[in-house]
Amino acid sequence: MIVGNGRIDGRFASTIDAADLVVRLDDCRSQGIAGTRTDIVAVRNFGQPAGSMLASRKWQSQAAVQQATEIWGLSDPKKFNAIRPLVAVLHPELRDFCDDHSGEFDRLCAATSKVFRVVDERLHDWVDDALRFYGPGPYLVPSSEIILVAAVLDRFPRANVTIIGLEHSGPAYHPFAAERRLVDEYVAVGKLRRLEFAPHRWPKSVQVAESHW
Repeated sequence: MIVGNGRIDGRFASTIDAADLVVRLDDCRSQGIAGTRTDIVAVRNFGQPAGSMLASRKWQSQAAVQQATEIWGLSDPKKFNAIRPLVAVLHPELRDFCDDHSGEFDRLCAATSKVFRVVDERLHDWVDDALRFYGPGPYLVPSSEIILVAAVLDRFPRANVTIIGLEHSGPAYHPFAAERRLVDEYVAVGKLRRLEFAPHRWPKSVQVAESHW
């Protein structure tokens, strides 16, 4: 079960917790409404989001991070070092976009008896190749959402993988439209299952975890 930070129907909480393995993204803000089980926390280990999480005692002490046995870094250092000159020219406002915090996450995991893994350049390249078919247009890197989906499918090739709370929207330097089309295709052919957010079918009493884009 891959749990993103988009809108989630609270009625799926027991389904999430019943999965064999639950992966949550970044600050795991939907934990609670979206169940409580967390085996892996997947983070963007570069730039301001990474720095903010590492500097936050709240993030480090929250139940999802405490419970997780692994933290995955979704940004490969080789890939981000390669695009640093491009980012400096096209997006000078993103001054820390390519700053690597992998070492800090590694030390945090060592101190808390967790395993730290970083996806490699091969996986980034595979996602780039897959997205080309859907006409992504110019972008810097794929989003953490799609890298996480690829990482789970790569590590657990025989698993039945379900996604929830992935909304495929956000900053323009990620190819979200192409990512949605790729995920839709995977759902259509049975590589993924998606638990849908469908508010028009819900009673008012249903709890919903709102997106914080």
